Amino acid sequence: MKICVVGAGSIGGLMGVRLHNAGEDVTLIARGPHLQAIVERGLELQMNDGTVEIARGVKATADMSTVPVQDLVIIGLKAHQIEPVIDEIKPMIGPDTIVMTTQNGIPWWYFQNHGGDYENTVVKTVDPNGTLARSINPDNILGCIAYPAAEISKPGVIKHIEGIRFPVGELDGEDSPRANEVVAMFKNAGFKSYVMDDIRSEIWLKLWGNLSFNPISALTHATLVDICQFDASRKLAEKMMLEAQEIAEHLGCKFRVSLEKRIAGAEGVGKHKTSMLQDVEAGKALEIDALVSAVVEFGEITNIPTPSISTVLALVELLNHNCQTEQLCVQSSPWETAPVSTPAPVTHVAAATG
Repeated sequence: MKICVVGAGSIGGLMGVRLHNAGEDVTLIARGPHLQAIVERGLELQMNDGTVEIARGVKATADMSTVPVQDLVIIGLKAHQIEPVIDEIKPMIGPDTIVMTTQNGIPWWYFQNHGGDYENTVVKTVDPNGTLARSINPDNILGCIAYPAAEISKPGVIKHIEGIRFPVGELDGEDSPRANEVVAMFKNAGFKSYVMDDIRSEIWLKLWGNLSFNPISALTHATLVDICQFDASRKLAEKMMLEAQEIAEHLGCKFRVSLEKRIAGAEGVGKHKTSMLQDVEAGKALEIDALVSAVVEFGEITNIPTPSISTVLALVELLNHNCQTEQLCVQSSPWETAPVSTPAPVTHVAAATG
């Protein structure tokens, strides 16, 4: 299968290495020192069991115009990074191309092929101009939940922290041949994967933790286990999760695990920094809209109050504003890991308060 991974960062890189080494025709989209390292040495994947896998000779470029129509386009970018490059992505998508999204949080396509009262409602917090909804045919989209945790430890090297699970699902819940083909391909590459008949419920299950733990960690510089084991922050996370649960269930979604088990799962990950905290430390723009703002928007759509989520949203938005306008970060990043044509993060600042 001809596969382009748009955004060969932590999760995209993890997928790209294993798919390439399993024999798929993979092209990675990256840039800067990360791209240079991939071109020179291949992309290295350090698994949490101590094994090392290297995708030698994998195709990698920063120029998406050189990539022909693909069988599968995996969008490994963060939600706010997609719209600026959507015109570069579109030429890779043919009538039968599968477009797989792996973003955390609420995707732009949430109400597409959804049915019911909210069919085709544009999620303005992640697609404010409706550009993404207009640009990609929802029939091409296959949802995917990326459960692994990973990070770029240095240019050209992905460090796997935990998890190898990538469930997929059609937007309309169909058990389609193409979904099963992708699952088989993922399994062949060493991942755990299966077809879900309700991908949106799985989105909420992962979002349940992300909408609470990510902003709390960004605001407090605490890891997952720190948040879960400190009584006040644990209770705040619980309140946020309960507000989100009411919205999700109103929209017809179900949670297959209890709130307590979901928190215990986060606690079990240990001293892991959330992606939002990592972005604070690197001086990057925070991924707030898909993880937090969209939930508040859904609360407004469904007339369900979100007092705890809205309060934390206001605080983390102020943090993001200050970090970007004052060019603050906790630690400087000596190299750029963003995979596509987005503004480079600040690398020369001294410190942030707190």
